[in-house]
Amino acid sequence: MVELGTFGLIVVILQLVAAAGIVGFWMTAGKADFSDPWRPPGFALHERAFTAPDTVAATLMTLSAVLVINGSTLGRSLGLVAAGMLLFLAIIDSVYMLQNDLFRREHDGRMHAAIVVAVFAVAGAMLAAYLK
Repeated sequence: MVELGTFGLIVVILQLVAAAGIVGFWMTAGKADFSDPWRPPGFALHERAFTAPDTVAATLMTLSAVLVINGSTLGRSLGLVAAGMLLFLAIIDSVYMLQNDLFRREHDGRMHAAIVVAVFAVAGAMLAAYLK
């Protein structure tokens, strides 16, 4: 049995909100216009490459949250796997954004930065909660 506590409950809720956000993003991203002249060549392909790993991460976050709520220790393990995936994805996104000047204000930089910071924050919270 896993003791949840207040911080653990906050992390579980954060996981579920982040997973829903990822799914929501990909439900609308197919309609997005990536033809802005400042976007690097292949930007749409780069973005679409994240669909599968993001879906796996969202699924693991959801499964982890449900298992943690139900007291299963497997939930923590899956949460650590999902946190590792989020860190990896955020690092890839950060490097790509930096290499292509996508953090500049006129290139939707604030939105790009907010997404990367949010992913790092969720991963960090999950690590803090489950590395015990």
